[in-house]
Amino acid sequence: NLPWESMSKDIILIGPVRTGKSTIGKLLSEKLQLPQVSLDELRWKYYQEIGYDPGIAKKIRATGGFVALVFYWKLFDAYAVERVLADHQDCVFDFGAGASMYESREMFERVAEALAPYPNIIMLLPSPDIDESVRILNERTSDLPGSFGQGFNWHEYFLGQETYYKLAKHIVYTQGKTLEETCDEIISLVGK
Repeated sequence: NLPWESMSKDIILIGPVRTGKSTIGKLLSEKLQLPQVSLDELRWKYYQEIGYDPGIAKKIRATGGFVALVFYWKLFDAYAVERVLADHQDCVFDFGAGASMYESREMFERVAEALAPYPNIIMLLPSPDIDESVRILNERTSDLPGSFGQGFNWHEYFLGQETYYKLAKHIVYTQGKTLEETCDEIISLVGK
């Protein structure tokens, strides 16, 4: 196959934390008989290829908290996206929440260029109403200790960033739908 032919088989799921990317990715993978590739599982290997230091990360978290740690990770996310796409084809990708959200224009442009040939980039959100999505996602993450505190609302922050919307080729809203219904909608959108 030519590279652009295989890219149409790939499905890339993006969106904030707890939108169902990994869960829907697993179901899509099973239905389409394609491997599932989770960037959250692979990113540490890619981060270390370009100098990520767990010791520095630990110090950053100890002094600046989780918010500061996330911004340290941002230095490595674009590279991780480029590498995972180069290493894996014909699969269902689920990207971590930060892999599609960039404040740095340079990092965003790198990721946009890497994703440009892929037609099946699906952003998962609970609702077209951003405030409703934030409320639902806040409920879904209330059990995450130490991550979503510090008076910083990650969901408002993530959903306030244009990069998710610019990278997504489709948005699928999950509120009121079963996992099966959401999965079938994605399959219909991508023409599988």
